[in-house]
Amino acid sequence: MRLAVYQPDIAPNLGSMIRICACFDVAMDIIEPCGFPLSIKTLRRAAMDYANIADLTRHNSWQCFQTDRQEGRLILLSTGAKTAISGFRFQPSDTLMMGRETAGVPDDVEAACDARVKIPMPGGGRSLNVAVSAGIALFEASRQIAEARG
Repeated sequence: MRLAVYQPDIAPNLGSMIRICACFDVAMDIIEPCGFPLSIKTLRRAAMDYANIADLTRHNSWQCFQTDRQEGRLILLSTGAKTAISGFRFQPSDTLMMGRETAGVPDDVEAACDARVKIPMPGGGRSLNVAVSAGIALFEASRQIAEARG
């Protein structure tokens, strides 16, 4: 399983997602350009020491990511999706993709995804923080995969 982050806007959110990936032992794809200068120093500041243990791959663009990405389905987390993450069957080879904090993903990126899922919010909020959403989605996917394996 992998987490792809599409053109992140906020360094601390990327740092939190790097930490989540390190803790879940999930590889991360960072699809640039970012809304901030992405450097080793920025990563260390945002992700603390987790940047040293996380499996990170940087892609210069969406096209580079598409060319280089691992096999498996690309699953977009979207507030506009119809399918809840609990009703979706994740697979070990899935890549879960998070959009930009300020704009999500463009239509062509969404069209390239194999599925779109959402985190239900019965409290009526518009959306969760992107890093919080990534943690929830990775936990649910990991839980399902572990349960399927028995």
